Amino acid sequence: MTLPRPFVAAAACSLLTVLPAAQTPPHGRLFPPEDLVILESPDREAWQQPERIMDALRIADGFHVADIGAGGGWFTIRLARRVGPNGRVYAEDVQPQMIDSIQRRVSEGEGLRNVTTVLGTMDDPRLPTGLDAVLMVDTYSQLRNAVNLLEHINEALAPNGLLGVVDFKNDGAGGPGPAPEERVDPDVVRRDAAAAGLVFKSHETFLRYQYLLVFGKGPATSRSPKPAAR
Repeated sequence: MTLPRPFVAAAACSLLTVLPAAQTPPHGRLFPPEDLVILESPDREAWQQPERIMDALRIADGFHVADIGAGGGWFTIRLARRVGPNGRVYAEDVQPQMIDSIQRRVSEGEGLRNVTTVLGTMDDPRLPTGLDAVLMVDTYSQLRNAVNLLEHINEALAPNGLLGVVDFKNDGAGGPGPAPEERVDPDVVRRDAAAAGLVFKSHETFLRYQYLLVFGKGPATSRSPKPAAR
């Protein structure tokens, strides 16, 4: 699926974590919150395959999970349905407008009561500990200090918790997403994760336009612990 350049540019920005103006990264531009409808393209369900991604992370009923760079909450609501009323989803983003959008969506639009929004920072997603899974979708190229953020995620994971990093392939796969020069090679993600103490588990290739890297919790860090998720 090769999309017209204007749509590709828009999708590239819409599928990345939104950052405050003062923290604009070298790649891409800020995605306007008023254009969140772009995130809801009717074909996204087909190429994103959220159910298979959640299966790869073994996300099940009653789990406590986090959606890093949640944007408008497209993946958040799918996670919330998967974990059910006994589970909890922490929807994190660094832009207050996105947090507001998620809150309206889950309460007014979806009627979900198992989502907690978290206003994080570029360096710290401010997650509770004891999480069964953390998901980071189409966010990596917008990180200012990936290793530092991954260290915080490592701390937040339960002993058997998993981190899934989903991002666009840079091998000419085409489709939606950022320009090739803005895509992050999966080897870069693996290197950063290792530096953060995370343990590489698998490189999933079932997505047409993206890769999924799965990591497990690594050695404990020395940071001050946050309250447990349960």
